[in-house]
Amino acid sequence: MAIEAWFMDETSGEDQRLPRHCNPKEFVSLDYLAELGVLHWRLNPANYENDEELKKIREERGYNYMDLLDICPEKVADFKEKLKNFYTEHIHADEEIRYCLEGSAYFDVRDKDDRWIRIWIKAGDLIILPAGIYHRFTLDTGDYVKLMRLFVGEPVWTAYNRPQEDHPARKEYIKSMVTEKGGVALEAY
Repeated sequence: MAIEAWFMDETSGEDQRLPRHCNPKEFVSLDYLAELGVLHWRLNPANYENDEELKKIREERGYNYMDLLDICPEKVADFKEKLKNFYTEHIHADEEIRYCLEGSAYFDVRDKDDRWIRIWIKAGDLIILPAGIYHRFTLDTGDYVKLMRLFVGEPVWTAYNRPQEDHPARKEYIKSMVTEKGGVALEAY
């Protein structure tokens, strides 16, 4: 099953763990996510230790560091506070690479018009968010996900909360969003 993504209803004050679909629902294609620099692979999470496709992705993209992370109330100290922090809009100076091995969760990313897109990852989804893209993370109502985190070199996970328009990674991301046909770069609010 392909990854699901949709424009979010931003007016709702509901629980961040709910799908928050617009009415009517507005789904987003993998091609549109790719235009934003968001990449996706569907792999076999039961075989992650011996998966040749995962090995190939890691080699081609230089992901030489890996760790595993369980996110659930039973395994994360100050769970509610951590989830609140993950849900704060931010960027990173490097790609964010996550492979869902069990459970499910949401990554929200901003599109070219600053609209939120909710991406629902489930077991088998490997997702890469480009450096400089505004995003946030939350669990869904299952309250559990096991993720593989991949990094180039030593793990660095520094979040830079919005606004970050002068951050080099954000500037580079905006530059990459300029279309070849004389389009306009992303503008922050």
